[in-house]
Amino acid sequence: MKRFVLLDTTPLPDGGALCLFEYGEDFVIKLEGGKGGQLMNTRTHGSEDALGRIPCQRVAARPRPRVLIGGLGMGFTLAAALENLGETAEVVVAELLPGVIEWNRGPLGAKAGNPLQDPRTQVVNRDVAELLKAEPGGFDAIMLDIDNGPEGLTQSANSWLYSVTGLVSCGRALRPGGTLAVWSASADQRFTSDLRKAGFNAEEVKVYAHGNRGTRHTIWMAQLASGKN
Repeated sequence: MKRFVLLDTTPLPDGGALCLFEYGEDFVIKLEGGKGGQLMNTRTHGSEDALGRIPCQRVAARPRPRVLIGGLGMGFTLAAALENLGETAEVVVAELLPGVIEWNRGPLGAKAGNPLQDPRTQVVNRDVAELLKAEPGGFDAIMLDIDNGPEGLTQSANSWLYSVTGLVSCGRALRPGGTLAVWSASADQRFTSDLRKAGFNAEEVKVYAHGNRGTRHTIWMAQLASGKN
C-alpha cells in the first residue's frame, strides 16, 4: 500500500512550511499540518502545462523572446515554456523559497524533464514582485502561478501581486504586445474586473487539471489594451 513519506520541509514567509512527500512513484507538496490538502502533485499538472504552453506559443516567433515565470512549483510550467520556445529564448523563473528550487534540482527534477538544466533557464531566488518592478519592458510574456491564484491565497504576502496595483506593475514589465497569463485553482469574476481596471483585455481559459475530464482550473490570458504600454 502506498503511503506518504515526508522528504523535506521549507519555511514560508508568513509562517508555517511547505512539505515535500513521496507517494509511491509520485511526489506531493502540502502545507505543513495538511491544511488545504495537496497543493501540487506530479501526477496532475495539465493546467500548469497549459500555463507555460499557451502564452509561449503566442510569443515564440519574436526575436530572442524573454519570458518570466512567477513560481517554480514542480517545474511543469517551466518545462512547457521551454518546449514551446526556440533556442534563442530566455526563461527567467522567480522562486521565493530556496527549498523549492533545491527540490527541483533533486528529487522532482526528472518528473518534469530536468528543466532547470536547460541553458535557456535562469532561476532566481527572489520575489517575483521585485523583478516586475525592477525590469520595465523586460518580458514578452509573464506567467504567474503564485499560491492558489487570486482567490485562494494561503500567504497574505501574495495579495499585492493580484491587486490592481500589482497588475499595473505586470503591464509595465511587459514589452509592447506582450502577454500576461495567470493561473488559478478557481474562477474569480472580481479578478477579471481588476485586470480590466489595470488596462488589460482579458479572457478566462478553462483547462483540465489532468486529462480531459474532472477538475478544471482557470488561466487568465491578458494583453494590454491598445496604447497602454
